[in-house]
Amino acid sequence: MKTSTVVKAAPRDVKALAASTKPSRQEAQAAIRTLLRWAGDDPDREGLLGTPERVVRAYEEWFGGYDVDPVDLLQRTFEETEGYDEMVVLRDIRFESHCEHHMAAIIGKAHIAYLPERRVVGISKLARLIEVYAKRLQIQEKMTAQIANTLNDVLQPKGVAVVIEAAHQCMTTRGVHKAGVTMVTSRMLGAFRDDASTRREFLSIIGNPTSSAGGD
Repeated sequence: MKTSTVVKAAPRDVKALAASTKPSRQEAQAAIRTLLRWAGDDPDREGLLGTPERVVRAYEEWFGGYDVDPVDLLQRTFEETEGYDEMVVLRDIRFESHCEHHMAAIIGKAHIAYLPERRVVGISKLARLIEVYAKRLQIQEKMTAQIANTLNDVLQPKGVAVVIEAAHQCMTTRGVHKAGVTMVTSRMLGAFRDDASTRREFLSIIGNPTSSAGGD
C-alpha cells in the first residue's frame, strides 16, 4: 500500500512580508481620509485636516513591536548571580495592545516570572518583552504564549510563568457592551507547570488573579 506524504507549508515571515508590501506614508494617510469619509464626515474640514497624519503617527507608536526582534532583546544576560536560584517575578506591568479582529484596544497588566538556571536578564528587558508583543495586533491567548515561549527559549530557565489580565474594548464598547469584564490567561512552563507548590507561590506573589491559572 502506498503511503502519502504531507508536506507542511513553511511559516510565513510576517515581518518580511509586511516590509515587502508596506504602503507609503502618503497611502496610509489617504486610507484614513477614506475612512473618515466612510464614517460620514468631511476630512477637509478644519478639525480633521491633520487627523490622517496624527493617526499614522499613532499607528507607528501602537504597532512599533513589529520593528523589534524579541529574541535579540533578551540576548544580553548576566551570570554573576552568587548562586541565586529563586523565583524572579515582575508583576503589574501595564500594557496597551489592539485586538486583531476589530483593532480595538486591549488594556491590562502582565505578570511574568522565571526560575534561573544559570543566567538572569535585566528586569527592564522583561517589561520590554511584554511591550514588543503588545505593540502588535494580538489576541490575548497568543500574546501570553509568545511572551512565555520566547523567555523560555532564550534564557532556558528551570521554568517560566506568565499571567495576563486585560479588558477588551471589542466587547466593552461594541458588540455585547459588557463593561467591567477582565479576561485572564496564563502560560506555565517547566517547574511552574510540573510543581504545584512553585505555581502556588507565583500566584500568591501576584495576588492570585485566578484559581484556574494552572495551565496554558
